[in-house]
Amino acid sequence: MSLLPTLRPRVEILSREFIDRIIDEAFEVNATLGLQFEHPRALALLAEHGQRVDPAKERAWLSRDFVEKAIASAPRSFKIWNVTGDAAIEVGGDTVTYDPGSAAIKVLETDGSVHTARSADYVRLSRLVHHLPHIRAHSTSLVPNDVPIEVSDYYRLYVAVQTCNKPIVAGIFREESFPSVLEILKIVRGSEQEVAAKPLAILDACPSSPLRWSVLTSHSIMEAAKHGIPSEIISVPLTGATGPVTLSGSLVVHTAENLAGIALAQAVRKGTPVVYGGAPCLMDMRGGQTPFGSIETYMLDCAYAQIGKRFGFPIHAYMGLSDSKVVDAQAGYETGIGVILAALSGVNIVSGVGILDYITCQSLEKLVIDNEICGMAYRMIDGIRHRHEKMALDLLPEAIEKGHFLGHPTTIQLFREEGTLPGKVVDRSSAPPGGHASSDYQRAQEVVRGLLAKPRFQLAEDKVRELDRVVLAGAREFEVTTLPAFPD
Repeated sequence: MSLLPTLRPRVEILSREFIDRIIDEAFEVNATLGLQFEHPRALALLAEHGQRVDPAKERAWLSRDFVEKAIASAPRSFKIWNVTGDAAIEVGGDTVTYDPGSAAIKVLETDGSVHTARSADYVRLSRLVHHLPHIRAHSTSLVPNDVPIEVSDYYRLYVAVQTCNKPIVAGIFREESFPSVLEILKIVRGSEQEVAAKPLAILDACPSSPLRWSVLTSHSIMEAAKHGIPSEIISVPLTGATGPVTLSGSLVVHTAENLAGIALAQAVRKGTPVVYGGAPCLMDMRGGQTPFGSIETYMLDCAYAQIGKRFGFPIHAYMGLSDSKVVDAQAGYETGIGVILAALSGVNIVSGVGILDYITCQSLEKLVIDNEICGMAYRMIDGIRHRHEKMALDLLPEAIEKGHFLGHPTTIQLFREEGTLPGKVVDRSSAPPGGHASSDYQRAQEVVRGLLAKPRFQLAEDKVRELDRVVLAGAREFEVTTLPAFPD
C-alpha cells in the first residue's frame, strides 16, 4: 500500500454537455452575428487575418477556425511578479490569488461615515495589502478624487509600486494613459524586455455587452499584447439588461465576448498571456440594481470558470465582495460564499475583497476580515491529506496509555499544517466575564492600526525620482505641478 493522493475539492455547476452547447452557440454568435469593434486598427487587424469586416458598421465576423487557432496559441498559465522581481505568482491551473476589487470611488471610515476616496486613502489601503498574507496580489483599487481623472490611471500605479511589493491588477480608462503606464512598468523593471519577461501588472479590458469592443478596450488589448503585458477580459453581461435574462443566455454572450478579445490579442502577438474573466451579474429588476453578492451572480461566475477551463485558460472573476453598505452580517455571508466558491471553482484571479456597495466602496476593516476568509479558502482547497499509511492505528497505543494526543510527536509536528491559525480578527477565546465581547469589526480596527504601524515597503530612491518625473510630466497638462504627499 502507499499514501493516497490528496483530492482538491471542487464545485461544478454545469454538465459537460451544457458547456459544449454554450461554447458552440458562442462560436455561432461570433461567426454569424459578429461583434462591434469601434477601433479601426482592430478591424484592420482582423481583416488581415482573413476575417470578414465592415468598417462602415464597425463590425467583424470571426470564424470558428480563426478563434480556435487563437485559443491554441494563448498560454495556459503565466507568472506575474512582485515589484522587486524576486517572487512570482502562477496564474493558471489550480492556483488561486485574491486581490482587492478595483476602481472603487468611496471609503467607509471606522465610524461608519463614507467619503470620496483620496490619495491618502489609497496609500493606506496599499500599505495594508502589503502586510496581508492571504491577499496575494494588489490592485489599483481606489480612484482618488484629489488628482485629475485624466491622470488617475498611471497615478494609481505610481502609488501602488511604491507602497506594496505585490503583483498588481490594473487597467486604463483613457487611451492616452497607456504610454505612461508602460513607462512606469519600464522604470520598475529596468527595461521594456523585462516588462514582458517578468510581468508586474495585469491590465483589465472591459467589453461592453452585448458584443461591443470599444475604442478604449480594443486599444488596451492591442497595446498590452504588443508589449507582452497580460490582459484580463472583464465581460459584464447583466441578465435582462445587457445580456439575455436567462443565466445560460448571458453565459453565451460572456463566452462570445471573451473569445473575441482573446482572438484580438493573439492576432497582435501569438502567445500573449490573456485571462478569461468578467463580472457578469444578475439584474435585480425591482430597482435596477446589480447585486454582485447575489447567489445567481456567483452561479454565473462558477459556470463561466468551468467554460474557460474547458479551453484551458487562466480564469478571473469578481467574487468575495458585498452589496451591503456597512461591514455587517450581509457583508460576511456574501463575501464568505463568494471567496469559498471562487476557490472551489478554481478561479485564478479573484477580485473583490474589501469591497462594498456595488463595487463602489472600500473598507480597510472589511479587507482584514476578508483576509481571514481567504486563508480559510486556501486551507479548504489544500484538502485532507493522507499523511501516514496507518492513519490512526499506529498512533493510538500511546494515546490510549496517556489518555490524549497532546504531547504526541505528530501533534507537535503537524498541528499548524492540519489546522489554520487565524489572526486577531477571529475570536476563538472563551467568553469574557459579563459577556462584553468585542465584535469582529472592532478587532479589525485594531488590526488595521497595527499593520499600518509596521515597517513600510519602500522602492529604491532612484526609481522613485524617475516615477515622479513621468507622472508629473503627464499631470502638468492638467495644471498639476505637485502630487499629493503620502501620509505618515
